[in-house]
Amino acid sequence: MALTFYYGSGSPYAWKVWLALEHKGIPYEAKRLTFDPDQTKTPEYLKVNPRGRVPAIVDDGFALSESNAIVEYLEERYPEKPLLPKDAKARAVARRLIAEAGGDLEKALNPFIDATLYTKPEARDPKRVAETRAEVDRELARWEDALTGDFFAGAVGLVDYTVFPWIRMLPRIEARAPGLGYKPADLPPKLAAWLARIEKLPYYDRTYPPHWRG
Repeated sequence: MALTFYYGSGSPYAWKVWLALEHKGIPYEAKRLTFDPDQTKTPEYLKVNPRGRVPAIVDDGFALSESNAIVEYLEERYPEKPLLPKDAKARAVARRLIAEAGGDLEKALNPFIDATLYTKPEARDPKRVAETRAEVDRELARWEDALTGDFFAGAVGLVDYTVFPWIRMLPRIEARAPGLGYKPADLPPKLAAWLARIEKLPYYDRTYPPHWRG
């Protein structure tokens, strides 16, 4: 029985799980849930995740939500093509970076995303945009320093899949609000090259948010 993967288009948490599924080559059926109307609150989906959030999976009758729990489950349930390094210290560092992505990186990006992408053009405050962008720049500098090779933990894996959806939002903002987001040249050089490497992965296109294709 194929695993069922429930996701919201563009959700960084869902995108992380999607990339992990593709990395491991696990057969799955992807089911996109919309937010308008909100399909995460239907009686059917609330049986999968009573909190009504994405992502979630159902694997042979076993329902699981929360992206970190899902990827850890996938790593243990399907150990082939590992997502994390084998060495205990390298794995610990990878998990620290994953925690920082879900904390510090998200915390830095969310105000900037809100000030640009999620604020109507006539209501945008240039001062707030500049202040939140400066915070993003400071956070990106930390990730630039953390990237010591082609990928964050040696081989491509879970750290990359966790960090990528957040940083990929910056070019998305530029596409939707020209002049406010980040072009490749606006990113620190190592991060820009890393972003391009992720986008060249053979399975990347299958995970691209459907609503971004318009």
